[in-house]
Amino acid sequence: MAGLLRALFGKPATLPAPTEEDWSEGLRLPLFDGFNDAEREQLRVLARRLLEEKTVTPVAGAEPGGRELAAIALQAALPVLNLGGGWYGTWNEIILYPQQFVPEREITDDFGVVHRVRQPLSGEAWEGGPLILSLDDIAASGWSDGYNVVIHEFAHKLDMKNGAVDGLPPLHTDMDAAAWAAAFEPAYADFCRRVDDAERIGVELDIDPYASESPAEFFAVLSEFFFELPDLLAAEYPAVYAQMARFYRQDPQSRLEPYRHDPAAS
Repeated sequence: MAGLLRALFGKPATLPAPTEEDWSEGLRLPLFDGFNDAEREQLRVLARRLLEEKTVTPVAGAEPGGRELAAIALQAALPVLNLGGGWYGTWNEIILYPQQFVPEREITDDFGVVHRVRQPLSGEAWEGGPLILSLDDIAASGWSDGYNVVIHEFAHKLDMKNGAVDGLPPLHTDMDAAAWAAAFEPAYADFCRRVDDAERIGVELDIDPYASESPAEFFAVLSEFFFELPDLLAAEYPAVYAQMARFYRQDPQSRLEPYRHDPAAS
C-alpha cells in the first residue's frame, strides 16, 4: 500500500527537520500544560527517536513542515512517555494527507449483500502496517478540547500490540485483565445506551459518540480524553480513568492540578 501511494503521489527526497523553535512551539500546546522541564526533555527525546525510526510519507499534495512533524512526534510520544517508544512496535511508516481522506471499502451487511462505501477519515491505523493522518486534523489536535487524532491512532497501535484490536492493550504485569474488563465493559455498555438516548432526543454528549462504534474505538477515544480532558473522563467513568492511569503510568489530573488554581503556572 505505501509503495503504491508513493508511486501515485510521489515523495520528496527529504522532509524538513524540526527546528528548536518547532519543538518549543509543539510543547506550548495546552496538551502539555503541567509538564516540568525534565518531562518536556523526555518528550523531545522520545519524539526525535520516533521521527528517526518511522518513515514519514506525504501524499496527495501534503506538505508537512518541521512544525507539523514536531507536533505529530510530540503528541505520539505522550502516551508512551513512561512506557518507551518500543511499545509502538515495529511498523515503520506514517502517511500524511493534507485533509481528510476518503478510501473506498467493501462491507457486507447482515443479509450478505456487499456494499461499496466511501467515508471521510481523519486518521487510520493498520495492524502491522502504516498509520495514516490528516494534516488538518493534526492542526486541530492538542488544544485540550477532547479531540486528538494523533493520540487516537497511536492508541490503536498500542491496542494492536497483542494482536486483537479489541480495546484491551497488553497490560503490565502489575495489572489484571479482569479489573480492566470490570471497568471498561460496563462503561462501554453505559456509553452505548447514552448515545442511543442522545440520538433519540437530539442532545449532544461531552464524549465523542464515535466511541460507541466498538470497544477498540472506545479505548482510542477515551485515550484522547484521558490526556486532553482528564477531569471530564474521571468524572464520567472513574474506574476507566484509574485503569488508564495504571496502563499509561501517568495521572494527567494530578499533573494539571496547579492550573486549576493558577492558569499562569509553569
